[in-house]
Amino acid sequence: MLNNLFANLPPSPLPEEVIETLVSTKSVRIERIVSEGHCSLPDFWYDQPEHEWVTLLKGSATIRFKDHLLSLIPGDWTLIPAHTLHRVEATSTTEQTVWLAIFYGGE
Repeated sequence: MLNNLFANLPPSPLPEEVIETLVSTKSVRIERIVSEGHCSLPDFWYDQPEHEWVTLLKGSATIRFKDHLLSLIPGDWTLIPAHTLHRVEATSTTEQTVWLAIFYGGE
């Protein structure tokens, strides 16, 4: 079976961020996330028990960590270790932002 990460994107405008689990096992979860101007709620911080490897496929985004901001454009990727506090500060408001996130290991 052949699939495409850009196929069947949800239609704009998106009232909420769309998270689709592509693969899930006991040890790994792979998600496609589609954002459109979405960001974390004020004062909300992710504190995940697993590591997150995330890449930006389309659009733009900014992730805030406690001590710095990380701006992403297509092709950029980063590894967020388990229990690293972070939040989505911003995503593009002019186009959909498409992420691929892989969650694994951790606690």
